[in-house]
Amino acid sequence: MKKIAVLTSGGDAPGMNAAIRGVVRTCVYNEVECVGVFQGYDGLIQGDFKRLHVRSVSKILGRGGTILKSSRSDEFRTVEGRKKAFMALQREKVDGLIVIGGNGTFAGAHVLYEEHGFPVIGVPGTIDNDLYGTDNTIGYDTATNSVVEAVDKIRDTANSHNRLFFVEVMGRDAGFIALRAGMATGAIAVMLPEQKQSIDALIQVLEKGAESKKTSSIVIVAEGDMLGGAYEIAKRVNEKYSGYDTKVAVLGHIQRGGAPSAWDRVLASRLGVSSVEGLMMGRKDEMVGVINDQETFTALEQAVTMKKMLNVEELRMSKILSI
Repeated sequence: MKKIAVLTSGGDAPGMNAAIRGVVRTCVYNEVECVGVFQGYDGLIQGDFKRLHVRSVSKILGRGGTILKSSRSDEFRTVEGRKKAFMALQREKVDGLIVIGGNGTFAGAHVLYEEHGFPVIGVPGTIDNDLYGTDNTIGYDTATNSVVEAVDKIRDTANSHNRLFFVEVMGRDAGFIALRAGMATGAIAVMLPEQKQSIDALIQVLEKGAESKKTSSIVIVAEGDMLGGAYEIAKRVNEKYSGYDTKVAVLGHIQRGGAPSAWDRVLASRLGVSSVEGLMMGRKDEMVGVINDQETFTALEQAVTMKKMLNVEELRMSKILSI
């Protein structure tokens, strides 16, 4: 490996810049040239490369977002688009590519490898924490902390007015943020995409809370839950239960932004280093992750297609703690 390119793609996640920094500085340490690709796969197709050096990534360790920018590329989904990307890498004389992102990013990288045999390593950067092959993804810890901070403030209002708040958090297909934030904030219930839940069962939980003199409650709702989201759940609860004054708060994209936590900075740095070292060792078409505090590599296809399961012990304990 004499030249490595790095890009970020898909939704941004706090810690992506720390991962970029890790990639660049590991390249420099090993006397490998590093180039950044701007605007994700669209930039790869257009050949939007810029050489990066140690000073290029100074003072970005604690910055949210991504200095390389990100986008979702329709053209890269086509055979012709991926061929243009491959030709751009060839013209730039790049020997290996590191992609930082989530499911869609890795699916595209895997197809690029299959079609052109180009060495690619994936770094898991997504707040959803839904990639198989790593205990945590970059951005998950920070996003969860942002939810906890917001819910703590909402609880002050809930307590002041004896209200029931339905707080919707990100998690279209995975409830990792919702479950962890629910435990951390003492939510009375958590609504998840992975579980079949009913309005009647939720009302039973709320009634038990009222019987035990609970004057306000928080329900955390993952945006992809099976009942249709926080507004729909609140509407259906109000139709059957009038024990609380009900409000809805949708936290939205504040979960993506902000400075990464110490955990995410360290995780991203470790994965950035390991991604470069993986390419140098001849690894390709794999994602680097951390399992039980050890760096590990998982096939990109497996990382995307295998279902990452919620922690069943946290699910069990959350029900015990919510009474």
